[in-house]
Amino acid sequence: MTNFPWCDRSGRFSPLKAATFAGLLLPALAAAIDLLDGSFAAEPAKQTIHALGLWTIRLILLALAVTPAMQIFRLPKLILVRRMIGVAAFAYGTAHLCAYVAQQNFDLAHVAHEIGARFYLALGLGALLMLAALAATSTDAMIRRMGARRWRLLHRAVYLAAALGLVHYFIQSKLVVTEPTIFAGLFLWLMLYRALLWTAGARRAARPQALALLGLASAALTMTGEAIGYTLFTPADGIQVFAANFTFVAGLRPGWFVLLFGAAVAGAAVIRGPVMSVQPLARSAVP
Repeated sequence: MTNFPWCDRSGRFSPLKAATFAGLLLPALAAAIDLLDGSFAAEPAKQTIHALGLWTIRLILLALAVTPAMQIFRLPKLILVRRMIGVAAFAYGTAHLCAYVAQQNFDLAHVAHEIGARFYLALGLGALLMLAALAATSTDAMIRRMGARRWRLLHRAVYLAAALGLVHYFIQSKLVVTEPTIFAGLFLWLMLYRALLWTAGARRAARPQALALLGLASAALTMTGEAIGYTLFTPADGIQVFAANFTFVAGLRPGWFVLLFGAAVAGAAVIRGPVMSVQPLARSAVP
């Protein structure tokens, strides 16, 4: 029996899947409305490309956040939507590429030349190809055909796809890298959580104390990485950039947003109580 996206594997209506499916469609609908009503009047093609690419990265991070959310907040049913979010990330990435091709007047030869000549475009294409492989193998039939072990190994490529997408975003953003830095800090938190998960187990990794330390470490590394990045790729003084984290003259810098995120997760874990020991299931779009 073929299930609709809003149905569970038994074919029954799932409110969680229906709400997730609707939520995943909203960014595309919003971008289409903005394009049609003139909200993107200044540079409509460029702004559409940017919006679609931004949502691609957001959805990759959201998909990666499902496993921690399942374990920390005792929400095992989230496994039902992890595949959907991962496939949606690929769909938005494909739309991002198609919008770029349209901006280039569908001149595929020119597009190929641009991708070969611009490093950040090649990185973005590499990330999209990885997402395509993950989406193509996300079905139950492919899991059975490949075997759970090989399937999980392949789907760990999502970590590399996320990293390439973030580098693509950093280079494309040029000097205005506040948002990419926040995303990089959140990605770092997600990866450090997995490192704890693999070495200490779900219960220890998701303890409030561990999560609080994880937030502090992620924020500190984000602040340090931001300073190093400015030192290497801009005329700015990295020491001054790092010190700006504690002056608050221009508001909160990216590292503080990462710290607040980590503190919110640790606080919510305290409220929620003991963590469940959930192992990532094989039936999903991302590990």
